[in-house]
This record gives sequence, structure tokens and C-alpha cells, in this order.
Amino acid sequence: MSKVIAIANQKGGVGKTTTAINLGASLAVLEKKVLLIDADPQANATSGTGFDLRKIESSIYECLIDETNPAEVILKTETEGMDLIPSHIDLVGAEIEMLNMEDREMIMKNIINRVKDDYDYVLIDCSPSLGLLTLNALTAADSVLIPVQCEYFALEGLGKLLNTVKMIQNNLNEELEIEGFLLTMYDSRLRLSNQVVEEVKQHFEEMVFDTIIQRNIKLSEAPSYGKPVVLYDANSKGALSYLNLAREVLEQNEQEEEETED
Repeated sequence: MSKVIAIANQKGGVGKTTTAINLGASLAVLEKKVLLIDADPQANATSGTGFDLRKIESSIYECLIDETNPAEVILKTETEGMDLIPSHIDLVGAEIEMLNMEDREMIMKNIINRVKDDYDYVLIDCSPSLGLLTLNALTAADSVLIPVQCEYFALEGLGKLLNTVKMIQNNLNEELEIEGFLLTMYDSRLRLSNQVVEEVKQHFEEMVFDTIIQRNIKLSEAPSYGKPVVLYDANSKGALSYLNLAREVLEQNEQEEEETED
């Protein structure tokens, strides 16, 4: 059964795209079939998986606005087992164009439903806002993974995101769950990083992933080479961290499936 996970936080620079690319690639390395959807107009997940944005002919924009069949837009990435629906700068205007559409919050869900049975996991890289595109992603998703940077103001704005999740659960997608909070950009040398870890774990307890993503030079370099870190340097701390996260996600979901069957 396919699972759709939105990766969201309206704060920019918290590691959303890094997580989308590297969790996707790590799940693929662990032999899961993954579709990564770049739903951010900045299109960093598209360039970060090795595609030249100038050569993208069709993107998630055409699926949302022109009802293009998503199967015609899907690109194969260099990571075996991971495909991509790319983004484009045109996506900036999509929210305005979607305003007058019927069932506008459900458009992405309908797109994903057409292809999700071909995949074990569908990951949506959301834009850093709580606009209509992010609402669409959360309405389409089974769960939301929330990256939280280990820096000052880490918890600022999370309340707003959690209120949005609650609103979507009440009105648009009662099945939506929180996959977990992922601590990113951790630097063990900094007291502040350790304080944030404690604070987030205190607030959200079991909902925080055991895996913590440390600051890592290879992780920062990989997107400029258009590769997930697991292809750029498989032995780096960043690659090992995201493989651990992928294992944690798989374990969590296998447990849930067993409980559902019982």
C-alpha cells in the first residue's frame, strides 16, 4: 500500500528539500519505489536531483492547472527506484490560478491518486508557506513530516503549522497524521543545539524521530552536484543519518500496518 508524506514547515531554510531528496533516495536504496513531488516554486528538489530547470518541459504546474496526466510528467532520477515530478518557476502563479477552481484544495490529491499505486512512498516537498499549494499537499497526504532546525526560534511558527494541520484534519483530510518531527542542522558542539533538542523532545515526546540530522559538509555540497548525498558520498555522516531516518520511517509504518491488520 502506498503512503503519501508531505514534508512541510512554513519556515524557510530548515532542511525540507534536503530531507525530501535524501529521505526519498534512502528509501529507494532500501528497495522501496519512491515518487518525489517538487511542490515548491523554487524547484530546489528538481535541480538537487540533477535536472536543468531550463530544460523542464512539463511540471507539477501543468498537472495542477492544465490537468496534464502526471504519468507524462514523471522523470527518472539518477537514483534507481526514485522518480520525480519536477517543479517550475511558473508554480508561483498557480495559487492565484487555482483560487477559482472547483474543489481547489483537492487538486493535488486527485493528481497523486492517478499514479500513487505505482509507488511505495510518495514524498511532497512543500513550499515554505501555508498557502494553497501547501494546503493541497496536506490534503493529499497520509502524514506530514516536519523538519525543525536546531537553532534559535526553532519552535517559533510551529504552532501555526500545527493549527493548519488541525484545520485540515477537521475539514479536508481527517486521516492526516504527523509522521514525526525531524531535528536538522544539529551541531553537537553548540549548547544551543542541545537545548533545542531537549526542548523539542519535551514538547513532542514520542513524535520526535530518534535520528538527528547533523550539519555535514557533504550534505551541503551534494545538491550543487545534482545528487542525493547517498550517491555523492555514501560514507558521509549525512548519508548515514538519512539512511537511519529511512529505516525509522519504514519500521514505524510496518508497525502501523501490523496494528491495523490486528
